[in-house]
Amino acid sequence: QVQLVESGGGLVQPGGSLRLSCAASRSIFSINLVNWYRQAPGKERELVAQITRGGNTDYPDSVKGRFTISRDTAKNTVYLQMNSLKPEDTAVYYCNGYILGQGDYWGQGTQVTVSS
Repeated sequence: QVQLVESGGGLVQPGGSLRLSCAASRSIFSINLVNWYRQAPGKERELVAQITRGGNTDYPDSVKGRFTISRDTAKNTVYLQMNSLKPEDTAVYYCNGYILGQGDYWGQGTQVTVSS
């Protein structure tokens, strides 16, 4: 299994930037997929970024060009750089790890609020 701990959320003005971190308790290379999801009040959880063990990344159109997922394998940490933030990006952001044969693991979430 793996423990995932998010950090870096907060309050930011529209157009601003934030970087979220997801620290894993084991090597990133042992996790097949690391994803960032978000969930706004009254809405379903939405995938916003994915990085594979091989380093391939993917994003939905809603954040493509604004969000970037990356990793530091030495620190076992995955990041989500969020630029040009909009009020509709307000949500709790969750780190998710999928390990083949074991399933999904989730962090506790970190709140991101975009407001003036």
